[in-house]
Amino acid sequence: MEKELLEQVNTWHAEENYALIVKRLEELPESEKDYETIGQLARAYNNLGDYRKAIKLLFDIKDHGQSDPLWQYRLGYAYYHIAEYKLAQTAFEEADRLEPNDESTLEFLNWIRPRAAKMDRDRLRWQEEQAEWEQSGTLNQLQTASGTYDPAVFWQQSDYARDNHVSAPFDEAMVQSIEEELGYKLPTSYIQLMTAQNGGVPARTTFPTQEGTSWAENHIAISSIMGIGRDKMYSLGGEFGSRFMIEDWGYPDLGVVICDCPSAGHDVVMLDYRFCGPQGEPCVVHVDQESDYEITYLSPNFEVFIRGLLDEEDFELLDEEEAITAVFTENQSTTAFSKEAITPFKFIDSGSGSYSVILNAGSYLQDVFDTRADEGFEGGGYDWASLAAVFLEEKMPHLTSVIRFDPEADMFCAYTNDKEALITFILGFKQACEQHDLIIDLFSRAELD
Repeated sequence: MEKELLEQVNTWHAEENYALIVKRLEELPESEKDYETIGQLARAYNNLGDYRKAIKLLFDIKDHGQSDPLWQYRLGYAYYHIAEYKLAQTAFEEADRLEPNDESTLEFLNWIRPRAAKMDRDRLRWQEEQAEWEQSGTLNQLQTASGTYDPAVFWQQSDYARDNHVSAPFDEAMVQSIEEELGYKLPTSYIQLMTAQNGGVPARTTFPTQEGTSWAENHIAISSIMGIGRDKMYSLGGEFGSRFMIEDWGYPDLGVVICDCPSAGHDVVMLDYRFCGPQGEPCVVHVDQESDYEITYLSPNFEVFIRGLLDEEDFELLDEEEAITAVFTENQSTTAFSKEAITPFKFIDSGSGSYSVILNAGSYLQDVFDTRADEGFEGGGYDWASLAAVFLEEKMPHLTSVIRFDPEADMFCAYTNDKEALITFILGFKQACEQHDLIIDLFSRAELD
């Protein structure tokens, strides 16, 4: 690479103009794309989040790069961000061998080694469970007699689900198109389930785990399963589909985002193809943005995951034996509440000093939102946030600088690092919601987002 061009690339890099670097270097004739040029191009793709493109470019210069610590570092960086922790560890360890004690390399190794060890354990578990499942003779053979797969009881029906989640029936051409777009072969069991109803909100929404997440100590919850198509915002190829969650929300490109969770995007369930390859039978994992995209293994395949879904009441989101104390500023008295006191809202302690309250929108108090349907109110997450903002401003103005809202189309979310303030808010807001005349009055001043 010419010195002048390299200086320009470094300037753009300092200015974070990575797309400009890609455009300029991709325009070069093939004869001018030397080792340095391709390395800089790979670095730019890494910074743009296109890690698989960066890996491909780095392997194009592998013969020269293997002895270069910077090449190994860039390769490890790309592998790390697609959750290929074992490959990332190998690359960073080689970078450290070639250039010992580099601070950034050592920092990545500290992050990666425990995750690589966990990935080894997950791989072994997947191999054992998948082998056991295959030997049972029921792999990908859905038994409609099972309540889990009976369309009459599997899906929870609502206008909101039909409007935002349930996609139109699909054909083989659509399956192939979505698979090509995502880069992965969809599991047969998933395709068969979508044949009965193409996406939606399941009646059973919890799945047990062997370790805790930001959601709970012993289970995770889902709020929907994405359908095959592009017509609905929460379909695989839709506006908020799998590629959106990976490219815009930063989830690792390890497979396909298949289920939304009740956290408004802060955790998801994915089909994980790291152990089987893009054409194989993926395991199912939970990916937790709140814990730096921590990956929790759930099941060896999609069918086991679906058959393992349980009713929400099988788990306790709050420990009812240890009531949470709320402090009310008005009279300095205290009160205690359990899960039932705020249902259908859910209180979440992320374990990292952050607390949130969420609600699956679309059913609770829908009649209230219907009173202003002609103005565009639908009862989604943004409408709930508008209503909550009016309540907060008029009934608890002392908390307006403490409570924040982060709604999604189908999810209301209020959050803060002040636990007692959030408890005070949700107890008061739930009480207001149960007083029809009061909530109608508050809603009359809500503004459409």
